[in-house]
Amino acid sequence: MLSTEHSNDIEFWSDVYGGRSISVFNHHGRWLVYLDHILQQVVFATSEDAIAWLTLRIDQGVPARLH
Repeated sequence: MLSTEHSNDIEFWSDVYGGRSISVFNHHGRWLVYLDHILQQVVFATSEDAIAWLTLRIDQGVPARLH
């Protein structure tokens, strides 16, 4: 189940949302996002912003992008 409660200590978080794999990774204070195990070309300041972006993309039916 998707949880939006996060600790500042967490460096990596993953879950399944809408049947799709999502994860966020803190890389030197910047949050990278993965959709369907594919690194997306966006960076976020917080894990909450990263997760919000991922869930919105899934809700909108946007496919993961290979770059």
